Amino acid sequence: MSGDVIIDSKVLREFTTEVFDRAGLERGAAETEAEVLVWANLRGVDSHGVLRIPLYLEWVDTGIMNTSPDIRVESETAATLVVEGDFAFGPVVTTMAMERTIAKAREAGMAWCLIRNTTHQGAMAYYSLMAARAGMAGIAIVCSPPNMAPAGAKAAGVHNSPISMAVPGDRLGPLVLDMATSVAAFGKLSLAIDQGASIPDTWALDANGVPTTDPNQADILLPSGGPKGSGMAMLFECLTSLMAGNALLAPTLLGTRDVRRGMQNSVLAAVDIGTFTDVDEYKREVDALIEGIKGLPRADGVDEIMVPGEPEDRVYQQRLADGIPLPPGTVDSLRDAAQRFEIPLPAELR
Repeated sequence: MSGDVIIDSKVLREFTTEVFDRAGLERGAAETEAEVLVWANLRGVDSHGVLRIPLYLEWVDTGIMNTSPDIRVESETAATLVVEGDFAFGPVVTTMAMERTIAKAREAGMAWCLIRNTTHQGAMAYYSLMAARAGMAGIAIVCSPPNMAPAGAKAAGVHNSPISMAVPGDRLGPLVLDMATSVAAFGKLSLAIDQGASIPDTWALDANGVPTTDPNQADILLPSGGPKGSGMAMLFECLTSLMAGNALLAPTLLGTRDVRRGMQNSVLAAVDIGTFTDVDEYKREVDALIEGIKGLPRADGVDEIMVPGEPEDRVYQQRLADGIPLPPGTVDSLRDAAQRFEIPLPAELR
C-alpha cells in the first residue's frame, strides 16, 4: 500500500531479535520469536508478524508473558507429551514441543502433544510445516479465552481457535492449511488499524453486539460459516484446554475461575507417513492431487486455481527477494520499541 516502508527480512529479523533480547528473553529464545514473526511477514500473513511486538511488550510489562519460563515436560508416554509452558512466548515453547513430538512420531508412528499455559504462538502453519518438512503430516490447534460470538449469539463465547494442517509433497508440496475459525483473525483488525483502513461488516461486532466496519470499535469476532466455525471452536477447546485440565471458555462464561488474559492451550500432532505407506509415493500422490485440482475448469474471472499454502509461498519468494512492506502504524511501533530499548533503527525505518 502507499506509504508502506520496505525492509529486508534479515534486517527485520535482526532488529526484532534485539528487541526481544532487550525485553528480557534469553538470546536463543529471542531469535526463535523473531524467526516466527518475520516468517509470517514473509508469507504475507502480516496480522501475525512484527505488528504484534507492541502487544507482546505490553504483556511482558504486565506479567502475562514470561521472559524466563520454567518450560517442562510434565508427563509423557511413547506417543504423548504434556508440556507446561509457564506462560512462555508461544513460539519458544511450541517449536520445542513440536520437535519432541516429531521425534516421538518417528518411534511410535504418531505422537500427540498438549501444551498448557502458553501465550500467543504466532502463525500456526510454522509448526505443522515442521512436521511436513520431516516427511510427516502435522497438525497444530490452539484455544484461548472467548473472543468470538458463537452462531446465534452477540457476545463472545468461544475463541476463534486456529488450526493448521500440513503434508509433504514432492515437486509441488507441501500443502498447508492455516485458518482461524473466525471470518478474520484479530490480527487482521490490528493490521487494518495500522493501515488506517476499514473492515467488512461481516468480520466483527462492537462491544454492544452490533456489526461494525471500524477496526477500532471491533470487539467480538464472527465465526466463519456460522455454526461450522463456532462448532469447530467448541470442539477445539475440548481437544486442547479440557484435555490439558485447564479449561478456558466455561470458567470465563460462568465466572467460576479467573482466566488469565493471553493464556493459551494447544495441541500438536505428528503422523509418520512411512508407518502407513511409502513416503515417496505419498508425496507423488500429493503432487498429482495438486495438479488435478489446478487443472480443473476455472470459474469466470479466475486466472488460476490456487491450493492451500500456495499464495503464501509465492508472497514468501517475492518478499524474500524484494523486502517486506510495513504499514505506517507498524513502523511507528517499531520506532517506539527502538527508542525504549535504545536500539539503533535500521536505515529503512528512520
